[in-house]
Amino acid sequence: MIHFFGNESTTVFAVQSQKELSLQTIAKLNWLFNSAFKIEKSALADFFVGPRASMITPWSTNAVEITQNMGIENIVRIEQFVKVSDVFADFDSMLSEKYNELNQNVFSNNLLPEPVLEIDDIALYNTTEGLALSKEEVLYLEDLSKKISRKLTDSEVFGFSQVNSEHCRHKIFNGSFIIDGVTQDLSLFKMIKNTSAENPNDIVSAYK
Repeated sequence: MIHFFGNESTTVFAVQSQKELSLQTIAKLNWLFNSAFKIEKSALADFFVGPRASMITPWSTNAVEITQNMGIENIVRIEQFVKVSDVFADFDSMLSEKYNELNQNVFSNNLLPEPVLEIDDIALYNTTEGLALSKEEVLYLEDLSKKISRKLTDSEVFGFSQVNSEHCRHKIFNGSFIIDGVTQDLSLFKMIKNTSAENPNDIVSAYK
């Protein structure tokens, strides 16, 4: 069930709960929302901008965790919505959505998972999707596909490209480090790890 807190003329907090809220829980949420009291309505017929139904925000994740630390159970999601005019359009449609009503379906969507896409031609998929895989990497994936006797899926190929991208650096830093034709004992990544291994001191977190 969706419960609304706040001022429907300005800002509203939509709280999704698996059970009815007790008076004690409502009092705690009133405090959490800085005296934004519960609105005794199941729907608010006006224009609001807030997160897309299919996208749970990091803010919501943190808010739900706070309620758990306060001893409040059964809260699934909390999102913030701002009252706007019917012509308001100054928001990022990738992250937010304009609603003409906040109701019990505000967090529902009719999206269905797309079927798994198997890649027939990895080299072509690499080009069309701009994955920037090298020829060696394409050959590696093609050989892997033959080895496991099935086609690779789009998520598998895409995931491989991300893991091996220049942004990740793990592949390069873990590779053999050769200077003037001589392979060094430590790769670049091992050099980084070696620093904390040789001088752990009071290090709390480091590459392992």
